[in-house]
Amino acid sequence: MVNIGKVQQAAVLLFARQGFAATGIRELGGAAGINSATIYHYAGSKEELLVQVMRSCLDEMITSGAAAMRISAEPTIQLAALVSSHVGFTATNPLTARVAEYEMRALSPDNRTAMQKLRDDYESLFAQVVERGIRVGDFSTDDATMARLALMEMGTGVAHWYRPDGRLTLIEVQHNFVAMACKILSASQTMLDGIDYIRPPVVVASEPTGTSVTISG
Repeated sequence: MVNIGKVQQAAVLLFARQGFAATGIRELGGAAGINSATIYHYAGSKEELLVQVMRSCLDEMITSGAAAMRISAEPTIQLAALVSSHVGFTATNPLTARVAEYEMRALSPDNRTAMQKLRDDYESLFAQVVERGIRVGDFSTDDATMARLALMEMGTGVAHWYRPDGRLTLIEVQHNFVAMACKILSASQTMLDGIDYIRPPVVVASEPTGTSVTISG
């Protein structure tokens, strides 16, 4: 019985290392320890495998982000929970997050439209928090769209440099990013005193484990 999670992990490792276009189906089969015919049988085409990885990644980000926002009705607490969720997910699933971020361009038009819809749904969580915080007077910024993009890009960038054995723990990194988010939006951090807004991130099935790999770029 083929473990589809292992196939996805092999795909993510190769896609992150050398790109989707440069990865052949035979190479993918070799990395997964199965032949290419078996991959076609269980996972479909190479693009279908990429779509599976992207969909599970974005679905989990949406689920985690929505759950983070439900911890409070206060925009500042929602912001802290959402930013820490984004950073935590990206740091815990760096290769999957990078593939989902950069390989959208490799998809056919129909698949790209479907995956972009999921990405837009996720981005809308940030837009809702930022816009509501501005509306009730908790946030202040000259450009809400630029602020939202800055928050998301900062969190996504964690996939490039965070290491579990690095100088800071993941929770310390999350707290630092929340502090920066509050500064970007001129939000009062005193609202967060005594609030436990960080939840353990989920590791998706496609994220390679126990593998030491250096990804350039």
